Amino acid sequence: MAKIERQHPIELDAEIRKRSFKEVTDGFDEERALIEASRCLNCKNAPCRQGCPVEINIPEFIGYIKEKKYFEALAAIKKTSNLPSICGRVCPQESQCEKYCIRGRMEGPVAIGTLERFVADRFLHEDIEVKMPERIGKSVAVVGSGPSGLTLAGDLANAGVDVTIYEAFHEAGGVLVYGIPEFRLPKEIVKKEIENLKKLGVKVELNTVVGKTVYLDELRKQFDAVYLCSGAGLPMFLNIPGENLNGVMSANEFLTRVNLMKAYKPGAATPVKIGKHVAVVGAGNVAMDAARTAMRLGAESVTIVYRRGKEEIPARAEEVRHAMEEGIEFKLLTNPVRIEGDGVVSKMVCVRMELGEPDASGRRSPKEIPGSEFDLECDTVIVALGTKSSPIISESAPELEVSKKGLVIVDEDNKTNLDNVYAGGDNVTGAATVILAMGAGKNAAKAILKMFEGK
Repeated sequence: MAKIERQHPIELDAEIRKRSFKEVTDGFDEERALIEASRCLNCKNAPCRQGCPVEINIPEFIGYIKEKKYFEALAAIKKTSNLPSICGRVCPQESQCEKYCIRGRMEGPVAIGTLERFVADRFLHEDIEVKMPERIGKSVAVVGSGPSGLTLAGDLANAGVDVTIYEAFHEAGGVLVYGIPEFRLPKEIVKKEIENLKKLGVKVELNTVVGKTVYLDELRKQFDAVYLCSGAGLPMFLNIPGENLNGVMSANEFLTRVNLMKAYKPGAATPVKIGKHVAVVGAGNVAMDAARTAMRLGAESVTIVYRRGKEEIPARAEEVRHAMEEGIEFKLLTNPVRIEGDGVVSKMVCVRMELGEPDASGRRSPKEIPGSEFDLECDTVIVALGTKSSPIISESAPELEVSKKGLVIVDEDNKTNLDNVYAGGDNVTGAATVILAMGAGKNAAKAILKMFEGK
């Protein structure tokens, strides 16, 4: 194998981008894309494919890039993925398709995600004619417009099913619009991908809360099947003294206000007050998003507080690197024990931790070091400890089986205990990645079509 160094996308300078919501990376230009595509060995068994939850034929679309057949490359991707511009930006390729790339044993895996983005973005703003699939006389209601729901909607619409999406917010996209910052995933990209689905006949009903404004029983009567993919938007907190002080907020609330409600714009209807010194508790992707957003809103300092070490940080390596480059401080092996202030946050009292034996997840359990208490001065605390599924649907439909954690219980086909009701995404798995939610949507779409064929 000839050695060809892995190409890297162009990135904004850290000093510029840390005060800007402009997208951090520009992706590949054609020259870099062609060089990177040439690194693909077109493996016969294509081990990279086993790491793709949406089953993209990776060697096929990269092969078309090599030949400069970019439209054919896009068509190859869209055989199995309806959201390539999104996946190319936010999918954790390093732990999925790229993880299995043979090139990874040498000078680094092929940049599969960046190549996917290159192809998709090339045609993003072109008005590509879409042929409406022939209808098969079946209809499906989709509860939620996040990545899982959009994926299922696209697959079913392409198969001739009438699909209606019900979204609680005033804008479609779910976590893609309310959770992921503009500098990682521009909202215009999401809107364009949804417009492409509408060309297939997908309908979107906004401002509709299933379990409040319409009920699951009603949807079951109106549609041949229902897919529940309302996500996991209920935040978890620290449960420590002082958490109710002004200046403490969940990452979910913070990012929703900034992203969906445009709080970063002057005169926004839902502004976010950011102090000079911000502490973000947690070290997942959401924590990185919150910390980097706070920096862009004008914070003088932003500190990540995490109870484990650097090796245990769950966020993508790229997001951690970007955060560090942008001046985010990391206080590792540190855990908050209380928040203090006179009505408003003035500091967070923390203790230092050390790693002990592995816990049930296989990670080493952190334990407090006696006498290590110290003060972290801050006037804003953002809690990014994860989210759980909202109980709105399950409480209004008590016949739906859920776990003790409130997650919808499904079988291998993503079917619930209710006839013709399926579920997938974060309301089944708990908070996970965009691409895994998409994979669930694909799996459920296959099962629903199989059910239709059997009737």
